[in-house]
Amino acid sequence: MSEYDLERYLTVRSAYGGSIGPDGRLAFLLDTTGVGQIWTLDDPQMWPTQRTFYDEPVSFVSYAPERPELVFGMDEGGNERMQLFRLGEDGTITPLTGMSDAKHRWGGWSSDGEQFAFASNRRDESVFDIYVQGRTDRGDDAELIYEGEGWLSVGGWSPDDDALILSKAYSSFDQDVYVLDLETGERRHLTPHDGNIRYRSVQWGPSGEWLYLVTDDGAETLYLARMDRVTGELEQLRSGGEWNIDGVAVDDETGALIYSRNVDGYTELTLCELTESGDVRDLPMPELPGNVAGGVSFGPDGDRFALSSSGRSENTNVSVVDLAGLRAIGAADSDADSSSLDSTVTRWTRASTAGIPPETFVEPELCRYPTFDDREIPAFFSLPETVPDGGVPVIVDIHGGPESQRRPSFSGLRQYFLSRGYALFEPNVRGSSGYGRSYAHLDDVEKRMDSVRDIRYAVDWLQSRDTIAPDRIVAKGGSYGGFMVLAALTEYPGLWAAGVDVVGIANFVTFLENTGSWRRELREAEYGSLEADREFLESISPTNNIDRIEAPLFVLHGANDPRVPVGEAEQIVEQAREQDVPVEKLIFDDEGHGISKLENQIDAYSRVVDFLDEHV
Repeated sequence: MSEYDLERYLTVRSAYGGSIGPDGRLAFLLDTTGVGQIWTLDDPQMWPTQRTFYDEPVSFVSYAPERPELVFGMDEGGNERMQLFRLGEDGTITPLTGMSDAKHRWGGWSSDGEQFAFASNRRDESVFDIYVQGRTDRGDDAELIYEGEGWLSVGGWSPDDDALILSKAYSSFDQDVYVLDLETGERRHLTPHDGNIRYRSVQWGPSGEWLYLVTDDGAETLYLARMDRVTGELEQLRSGGEWNIDGVAVDDETGALIYSRNVDGYTELTLCELTESGDVRDLPMPELPGNVAGGVSFGPDGDRFALSSSGRSENTNVSVVDLAGLRAIGAADSDADSSSLDSTVTRWTRASTAGIPPETFVEPELCRYPTFDDREIPAFFSLPETVPDGGVPVIVDIHGGPESQRRPSFSGLRQYFLSRGYALFEPNVRGSSGYGRSYAHLDDVEKRMDSVRDIRYAVDWLQSRDTIAPDRIVAKGGSYGGFMVLAALTEYPGLWAAGVDVVGIANFVTFLENTGSWRRELREAEYGSLEADREFLESISPTNNIDRIEAPLFVLHGANDPRVPVGEAEQIVEQAREQDVPVEKLIFDDEGHGISKLENQIDAYSRVVDFLDEHV
């Protein structure tokens, strides 16, 4: 049994989302106050300065290119209607948008920092238009430069500020890329295609002639490519092999390029620089703390970059890599030793582990288990330090999405459960991203319940192990993972000791009818449409199979959730109680799609722990 209580584990801090300013200062988000706020550092591992003081979490921060001021985003109560703000050098905060009934999605600074771009649904809630605004403008001073349709976002300004990259999403696996000429207003479509093709992480190259991106055009996995700005001609630069290259960042001044390869959930980073011909040449890359990394942000001179990394035994922190030093070391085939490479990476932040020794944190085992059609399902399996005779209870923790992936990043809550003697099993069932196009589509529409069957076979695998108590198995998940919990409890009622549903879907029809109008089309592309698939969606909805449920259920939700409205929680709780199932419900008035505030997390998971102690 742990000597540290739940509150201690939940107060393990995270520092993330770094941005390097023109004066060399690092801005980042740190949740020391209970929610992520902006802090800055002049030098590595010094005491940081807090710059914002809100009760709501800040969602991102971005330094202007040529002056020490910042833009940041924040919503209210988890409603996801993000507003933009400017934080001046003197600490003054100026609202830039001030339209609380609309979403605003950051699109980046112009090269001189005098303007910025964003997408917003302020004209029509169901579509996103593109706006450009001066750094000192406010509210409706923004210029509407393109009336969009559907889910449109801005990918950044061209190096000479004459164009913007636009991306349009039809689903998580189908996007289009456009270039919008700012002088003429012409939008050039670069990616006309049939079927589902992903075009992601689109970046300008230094000359503005090429775009760099990851795509799976004609391939099973995402690869690194460049695209002609005028013709849309696509050229593959690097393949990820059996794994996705799932992100790329380019410094459009120096041509530095870094891409990440997702190898069974673990991040593998490759650092390159672009040659005059637009090809990529490898540079040496130092080792970073942890197993999962991202959020690359280049400094204004292109001589370094910041990124966040974490692992199961490493809470999230921001490191800065000396790119100039790596260039000096030489090409990737040089004989530079690891100490020379390690000297180029500096961990700038020291987010607290709340006094818990990091060596007590448990690393998972990556395993695979067989399912009904002889596929091997990947999963992360973690055992507590002590396993008594008869085995330990296990929490089957199911990710959301479904086009997502459980990866071995840090979680204080998971480490707490392990310290309390629970095992953890985190499957990436069919439909998860990270394992190729075919795997991701194995749960589409009428195949939805096959992913639930994968959970049933996970229980078989667990029950075959002498380390697991076979009658003490818990289903836990959030969002789509919450649906998986409810479906597992209603489809296979005899397997479960308890279930924990966090912001989960209880009925696909009511969910699609009530989710934010701007995202309904995207969700119908995955789950099926109300017009064509209503009967099927009703048939697989847990509320319509609730008579089968047996296991005690805990339901958590945020009242302001725009993705999975709180009515999903209300209806599953009411109907489960009618079946005389022990049910606990906890709804937070100041939360949205998830429990983000520390005070609420402590309240919520203290009650979840008590619930599991009682029933498991």
